[in-house]
Amino acid sequence: MDLIIGDTRKLKMELLNFYKNQYKENPLARNTMSGLLKDILFGNSIMSKSIEIIPLLVVENNKIYLTCLLAHAKRMPDTLQISFFESCEYTKEGFDLIYKKALEVAKDYKATKISGSLNIHVNYGLGFLADSYNELQSFGMAYNKDHVHKYFKDCGFKEKELVTFKKSTLNMESPVSSFIKKRLAKNYRVRELDLKNLKEEAKIYNDINNDAFKDHLFYYKRDPDEDVELFKNFKPLLKAENLLFVEKAGKAIGFMLWYPDFNELIGPGESLGLKTFIRYKILNQKIEKFKIVEIGMIKEEQGLGGVLALFDYCYEKTKNKFNRFESSWVLWDNTKSRGFGDKWADGISRTYKAYILELNNEY
Repeated sequence: MDLIIGDTRKLKMELLNFYKNQYKENPLARNTMSGLLKDILFGNSIMSKSIEIIPLLVVENNKIYLTCLLAHAKRMPDTLQISFFESCEYTKEGFDLIYKKALEVAKDYKATKISGSLNIHVNYGLGFLADSYNELQSFGMAYNKDHVHKYFKDCGFKEKELVTFKKSTLNMESPVSSFIKKRLAKNYRVRELDLKNLKEEAKIYNDINNDAFKDHLFYYKRDPDEDVELFKNFKPLLKAENLLFVEKAGKAIGFMLWYPDFNELIGPGESLGLKTFIRYKILNQKIEKFKIVEIGMIKEEQGLGGVLALFDYCYEKTKNKFNRFESSWVLWDNTKSRGFGDKWADGISRTYKAYILELNNEY
């Protein structure tokens, strides 16, 4: 087997096509990340300005077996990422080539960690699927073969478990009592995204994110323009109600991002695009599940009433429209968020695993 650096347009296209082909034949997988991968490979994303990448392909007899991007984000200098990793079948020899290269590159950057399953930034995905392989992939979440975990475990990576929560919304009542609603109304106001002022709204979202998650294991500070780009790419499917801001004394202190599980409208081998827009906005095809994707609260408001106000508003917007919801991932070590899920949800839906290798190098 040979390790090839994808430093030409031809090789980058081969890597991208290999990535897409992992999702074509599996009726449970969906191709939701190839657009981002393409933009990063060819430097078309604003995020490309702040990262350096080395595309890698493992090839034998003209057949590609594994691909990934080694990525180093300038705002996360201690970590080298093995990102957008794909493997069509288990081959230890092939992964060893990637692993050896990653160690060399990490030394060049003086990085003290190598991560697996982080796709450049947590806003674009974290974690490999660790169960529920016989269920349809949830929008925005990973789908992979189970042999992926063996690669990282055998090389000494420490696993970080993540979970998602699920709940049936059939006959569901608001999680907030009428008494609590009245108390919340005295201090908190929830409003919807202003689609006409996307740049300003993205800045508010960016500021809250950077404060709320600054101590998160895999998070690094985002640039406002990166979130403007994220919003614009998603705008055709975005409704004002999908991003909720909670305000206190006229200041935005938190947000909730939720949306329908668009994977119910995307067929095998398809990606998010015009067909999805037509099915959702024009044909009004039914989607049974919605996703609570992200909740962020500034540090001084965490654990207070703002998050309850967001949940109550979301309930009013979604009741009688869906029959269930699923959360995005929560780190198992995050006892506050996990405790909230344990309290309000029916239980854990799926588990995912992220990987970190501490190099303990001294430069």
